[in-house]
Amino acid sequence: MKRRAGLASGTDALQLPARPQARRLRSTRKRAESFDSISMERTQPRETEANFSIDEYGAKTAEKEECEEQLLTEYATLLGFYLASAAILTGIAVQQNRLPRKFGLLDLALLGIATHKLSRIVAKDRITGILRAPFVSYIRSAGAGEVEEEPRGRGFQRGIGHLISCPYCMAPWCATALSFGLLFAPRVTRFFGGILVSVAASDFLHRAYARMKED
Repeated sequence: MKRRAGLASGTDALQLPARPQARRLRSTRKRAESFDSISMERTQPRETEANFSIDEYGAKTAEKEECEEQLLTEYATLLGFYLASAAILTGIAVQQNRLPRKFGLLDLALLGIATHKLSRIVAKDRITGILRAPFVSYIRSAGAGEVEEEPRGRGFQRGIGHLISCPYCMAPWCATALSFGLLFAPRVTRFFGGILVSVAASDFLHRAYARMKED
């Protein structure tokens, strides 16, 4: 009996260290499960960020009506036409060795002021309204010989209306046309660019004169 009691006490002594090991295994399992859950939570935003659908373009804006008017397909077509035209003209300029290493300061000033005035003539001038009439609707006079208009119609008609009624949208197109004009016909481009610069200077002088009369 004593021997059995001794054997029993020995087996109990051997079984006692197994309990802390089981607790350690449970704690490690819990840590692994919590780590897996954290890693899953971190990977979920990555899955949402990887959504490239254009239907999600206006998902977070409060201006739903304005977002619904965004003509992404038409804009993509206009952008593709712009990039293709610029690429073709650049390739021709490279073949003919017409690309300059850099623009001079006077050419940059000429391009900047001429682009500003040409974009406003195309998008805001009252006289050029006949060119915009198929794509926009007249709203009101904006003063200084300019008008306020808004695009009309659907599809490409509305997309072109957005383009030609916005001087900021027309500026890259005008700058590109004038820049390639400097490459292929520098004398003619400088001549007409000088006219645009003169008109822009005249506009600022007219506005300054009007303010002086008001004071």
